Amino acid sequence: MKTIYIFVLFLLSFFTQSCENFRNPNDKMVEILAAKYKQFSVKDNPFCPEAELTFFDSLSKAPAETNNRFIATFYKGNSLLKLGKENESVATFESIIQRIGMSNNNSPEVLRSMALSYMRLGERQNCVTNHSTESCIMPIKNSGIHLKQLGSKKAIEVYELLLNNFPDDYESRWLLNIAYMTLGEYPSKVPAKWLIPNLDKDNSNYAIKPFVDVAPNLGINNRNMAGGIIMDDFNNDNYLDLITSDWSLNGAMHYYQNDKKGGFIDYSKKSELGRFKGGLNMIQADYDNDGDVDIFVLRGAWMGNYGNQPNSLLRNNGDDTFTDVTIKSGLYSEHPTQAGVWKDFNNDGWLDLFIGNESRPELNEINPCELYISNQDGTFKEVSVKANCAVVDFVKGVTACDYNNDGLEDLYVSGNRERKTLLKNTGIKNGIPQFEDVTQKAGLADIKVGTFPTWFWDYDNDGWQDLFVCGYKFDFSVAYTAGTEALNIPNKASKMYLYHNNHDGTFTNVSEKAGLNKSVFAMGSNFGDIDNDGYLDMYLGTGNPDYKSLVPNRLFRNMGDGKFADVTVSGRVGNLQKGHGVAINDLDNDGDADIFIEVGGAYIGDSFNNSLYLNPGQNTNRWINLQLEGTNTNRSAIGTRIKISFKENGIKRVVYREVNSGGSFGASALRREIGIGQANMIDEIAITWSKTHKTQIFKNIKPNQFIKIKEGSTIIAKEKINKIIFPNKSQNSVICKTIAMQ
Repeated sequence: MKTIYIFVLFLLSFFTQSCENFRNPNDKMVEILAAKYKQFSVKDNPFCPEAELTFFDSLSKAPAETNNRFIATFYKGNSLLKLGKENESVATFESIIQRIGMSNNNSPEVLRSMALSYMRLGERQNCVTNHSTESCIMPIKNSGIHLKQLGSKKAIEVYELLLNNFPDDYESRWLLNIAYMTLGEYPSKVPAKWLIPNLDKDNSNYAIKPFVDVAPNLGINNRNMAGGIIMDDFNNDNYLDLITSDWSLNGAMHYYQNDKKGGFIDYSKKSELGRFKGGLNMIQADYDNDGDVDIFVLRGAWMGNYGNQPNSLLRNNGDDTFTDVTIKSGLYSEHPTQAGVWKDFNNDGWLDLFIGNESRPELNEINPCELYISNQDGTFKEVSVKANCAVVDFVKGVTACDYNNDGLEDLYVSGNRERKTLLKNTGIKNGIPQFEDVTQKAGLADIKVGTFPTWFWDYDNDGWQDLFVCGYKFDFSVAYTAGTEALNIPNKASKMYLYHNNHDGTFTNVSEKAGLNKSVFAMGSNFGDIDNDGYLDMYLGTGNPDYKSLVPNRLFRNMGDGKFADVTVSGRVGNLQKGHGVAINDLDNDGDADIFIEVGGAYIGDSFNNSLYLNPGQNTNRWINLQLEGTNTNRSAIGTRIKISFKENGIKRVVYREVNSGGSFGASALRREIGIGQANMIDEIAITWSKTHKTQIFKNIKPNQFIKIKEGSTIIAKEKINKIIFPNKSQNSVICKTIAMQ
């Protein structure tokens, strides 16, 4: 009998394991994420307005007229707004006003919430329901002007009442001017005493040709909450694809594959990426050196203990499908994060992964940063303590480069708790990099302020990587700060910070000299060369979860003399909605960089349409598009350096680039798109591979072509990639022919 019992147990175990083996390998992570969503759907989660509404709705129905009932009704109205139920929110606040009176100076927050509900109603009826290519682009004009105007008109009434009672309410003043703009009445109809002048002009005295948002014509403007974007070639056909995420554990990823005919095919279902939920940010790399670009999804940022969500490593199978290998690879952990970077930190030819997690020690939320070193077989081991990089901070951005040109990859950590951390790689010990905190020595401890997006870049082409980091501290609110700055009224908000590399291990803050001492509140951001002059420009997505944070995303052009010019207005890229993941690449293969931004806030009611700003071509500058493939170096060639030498109008010039995905929130393609101004010939391309540090040199290369170079090979492979005609706002068809690149 005992023998039979053992045999039955054996059969049960065998069949259980067999069934597990036959399961879709993605099921496990999908189930984990679904369970987390259910677990975190509670009132105390500040980003779960559904549970919040149920709670406050019950309290607001108390039989007696009490102060608690009044407060509950107020919070109920805000919960409705978070859920996108603007009509109900307006009615709720109006019911309060009916009880307390419209002019009661003791309840300005009720009036502000009611005005905001009216503004959001106007946005819902116009910018969302009837979305156009110019919706919410500041200055609002043409098809962006609201056809249904009741929402903005009612908001104006309330904001003017508030300003008459509280003339220093710069938040309401800013929003009042925006409301008039949505009606096509800015600046002419704005009362002179409340006018904020010149919001329809760039303050840099420099203009560029306007970009056009073509996303609505391509079917890639899915409406989602905050999330990430990767622009890269995921099926190895040399054409760039798009993958987006949604930070909600009920919001899906989307995969748009370039059809090479002027459109995209939604592969979300076929690829299985659409099954995965959550992810405020994503970063890409060929982590296993098999020739396919893989994806790492970062989850849980801003959510505290409700952010204890697993990240995901999604392996590209090379057949338009992806498999979650998070557990198998050894990367499974549950900490709130959106920040990570791939680099070969120990110079073994395999990419490693650093993850910056969010800690709040005052709430006993300790989530040290993690460093995963590749075992060279598709798995990783966590070594942050041994590597001296287990930073405890509320990390919002991480970036890596060899800032001191010693052949070792260093780390920079941007934190929202007044801390910046530069970790110098001092060497490799038993396969593990050894980091030293040199923030003070490097001159980066000059400003105590919370910061968010960050990156290394050589903005002045001197061969040394400089550092950009954007502050994320506002004065009262984002809208208040925007209003005071536009009026040249001093405020206490943080700025953008640009640090020039001094070539000796130290940096100098040159923000003011560069014209970047402005408050921007960037979240998703990235850099690229929008006019092929050889100097890197940047596009910054702005905002925060507050619905009142209606401030434009910003585009800054690098003038090539150490200064930057704000060209947001002339470029027509100043979307007022929340700006998250940004990628800057030549998506239509016409030689100039386009901008994709994932737009949307932290609540379902703040979902918005993504934008693809198509570059019309700023000039006749020339370019080279370079795809590198490592052999000894990691196959993605991440960390490899490129030096382009040429003559422009008889003057010798050099442009430096590094292979990476750009900023810390949003991922551009790993191929390098390099502008060379008016040069007729590239005299020399020097490639220094990141593992061996050996330099390969190629001479006399013609511009305006796509080329591929493999480490160790002397052959330059010319890639025939067709230029694509994307339909613009005046075209009805989304199927357009391709024409061969001349």
